[in-house]
Amino acid sequence: MTEYTQDQETFRDVVARFLQAKSTPADVRRLMDTDEGFDRAVWQQLCREVGLAGTHIPEEYGGFGFGPVELGIAAEEMGRYLYCSPFLSSSVMAGYAILNGASEANRQKLLPEIASGSTIATLVLDSVNAPEQVGRQLRATGNELDGAAPIVTDAHVADLLIVVAEGKEGLDLFSIASDADGVAIHAQDALDTTRKLSRVVLSGAVADKIGHLSEAGLEKTWNQISVALAHEMIGGAQQLFDSTLEYTKVRVQFGRPIGSFQALKHRCADLLLALEWAKAVTHHAAFCLCAGEEPETASMAKAMASEVYMEAARAAVQLRGGIGFTWEEDTHLWYKRAKASEVFMGSPHMHRERLLSQIEEAS
Repeated sequence: MTEYTQDQETFRDVVARFLQAKSTPADVRRLMDTDEGFDRAVWQQLCREVGLAGTHIPEEYGGFGFGPVELGIAAEEMGRYLYCSPFLSSSVMAGYAILNGASEANRQKLLPEIASGSTIATLVLDSVNAPEQVGRQLRATGNELDGAAPIVTDAHVADLLIVVAEGKEGLDLFSIASDADGVAIHAQDALDTTRKLSRVVLSGAVADKIGHLSEAGLEKTWNQISVALAHEMIGGAQQLFDSTLEYTKVRVQFGRPIGSFQALKHRCADLLLALEWAKAVTHHAAFCLCAGEEPETASMAKAMASEVYMEAARAAVQLRGGIGFTWEEDTHLWYKRAKASEVFMGSPHMHRERLLSQIEEAS
């Protein structure tokens, strides 16, 4: 059983208080209907006052120097409040790719601006389904990039694209301005409109090669992103569970709260058990990343968090009856995020297959 320190709990409280004030359901609804999909002023305030964009980035690169545990705490609260921002794309995905693949000079150049929030970056992968599929569509000929990435988060607001492309000797890492010649960004329709998606097409785009992403580096990056995303998902699942439990206490049917009915008690108890299991595995995965141990826990965390988030979303809709399906009720916001996140960076099935392969290799 993992335990947080007092400082880590204080950090959680600071993030939670900020998001409680700045990411209400009304704020989420307003932002998801805008082109950018987030409030730049709030994002800058969060970066300036809380330092969130640099949570896990080492101090020598302008960050706070925390690790996956503190990053997970922040992501969990963001999932709880459904905070709309480029945090996952810029700080987590692009940040980890640069840390794991860029040269020291390029880390010194790129990470401080990402850590401060002054630059928004996003990671361009031609597959967000499985790491072994990365590099099949994006190719590098020298510094020229060609190909397409069908699903890229927050590319429409990014200043900088961090591109993983297949070169002569494996996967290379490039940086290129989002408005550079040869770069086309096309908005994609998405089920979850709280997280904007784009298709990025590169046609002879000349980029700066900033490093090389080895197979081990890609696996490490995938694991780190998966664990952060798993934290976001259990935060969302916890919010759905809490709100649904509260609803069963106030919704009266046949003269008594529906939460007093045994069948609903069993449903809530089963969901709570699954949620606590997923939280324990996800928190443990972050501690393992800190210690450089057990990479298979990342896949366990992503698979379990995906499944419990969807189960919490289904229960939230069903236990609310007819109102759970309505636009006016907020449940569908988390339901759509749960469904979209379930397959992003690998489905539960993919992660279980990956976990099995890792166990077989270790045996």
